[in-house]
Amino acid sequence: MSFLPATANDLPSSLTSANPGSSSPALASLSAGIVPGLVLVAMITSVAYSARNVSGFALFSPMILAVVAGMIYSNVLGTPAHAKAGIAFSQRRLLRFAIVLLGFQLTLGQVAAIGVGGVGIIAATLGATFVFTVTLGRLIGVDRKLAQLIAAGTSICGASAIVATNIVTDARDEDVTYAVAAITLFGTIAMLGYPLLAPVLGLDQHAFGLWAGASIHEVAQVIGAGFQDGAQAGETATVAKLTRVAMLAPMVIALGLMARRGNADSSAAKPPMPWFVVAFVAVVALNSLVTMPAAVHSAIALATQIMLTMGLAAMGLQADISQIRSRGLRPLALAFSAFVFIAAFSLTLVKFA
Repeated sequence: MSFLPATANDLPSSLTSANPGSSSPALASLSAGIVPGLVLVAMITSVAYSARNVSGFALFSPMILAVVAGMIYSNVLGTPAHAKAGIAFSQRRLLRFAIVLLGFQLTLGQVAAIGVGGVGIIAATLGATFVFTVTLGRLIGVDRKLAQLIAAGTSICGASAIVATNIVTDARDEDVTYAVAAITLFGTIAMLGYPLLAPVLGLDQHAFGLWAGASIHEVAQVIGAGFQDGAQAGETATVAKLTRVAMLAPMVIALGLMARRGNADSSAAKPPMPWFVVAFVAVVALNSLVTMPAAVHSAIALATQIMLTMGLAAMGLQADISQIRSRGLRPLALAFSAFVFIAAFSLTLVKFA
């Protein structure tokens, strides 16, 4: 795979005028154009990780804190023009590569461990929630692309799903930021509230873990809620959630096909199967066949989180708060409705299916 821009229009002007036979000056010029933005994104990412050590912020993942920090920086200080190339690189290339690396967090054996019934509950919940959210969004007048982002974030895996879906839907940066913020809000409510409901609903640890994994938004939020009810609940919740993550690939493919079908000019439509989806599936297969040392697995997981955090920091740096405010409260109401739906639908299946 190549992280270099695909066309001459994506390159800095200094590259297009360089001698074709001289690759070193071209690469140096490219690096010079990207480095300032990468440094700024890395600084925002460092702030996000540091903020987690502050009392009250430990509940939030670095990805969420990075979005907020990036928004504050860009809307208070402004984003330097010379940093835009590196910011765009982080938002697109790093994010796609990070989504591929997410495959190392899942094996086919883990999916099999929760059984056919568990996988069926997760798949049914995902599909029903996505359709419900998109349909309700259309009925209450939420922009189609923003509704799809909220649907993906609620039904699959929070911010990571929003980022992956946006590669196909191509929504505005402000829409991505709005969707991440809404998903974070209701996912945090679920993380804190679900453990309190377990005894009231009469759920044993396996049932609670399946419910949490099938319906809470972010992986970190699922782990936080699951292990509050016990080790078995935490392990079941984690595997159920990772199974939802695996379903990110077919969902993005389906959205790509919809985009192609809805565009009269098929040559201009998004490809039905983006390369990162194919790579994600391949990595899951590799991770299922090859046992990596624990240290290597941990290093990949950390690198994945850092790259995801840098990508979301870049989105925050390009988000205009005034544009987010202009969206109003309807998208927030949509996210809340999706949150209630996925919690109730999955609980019904867990209890009675």
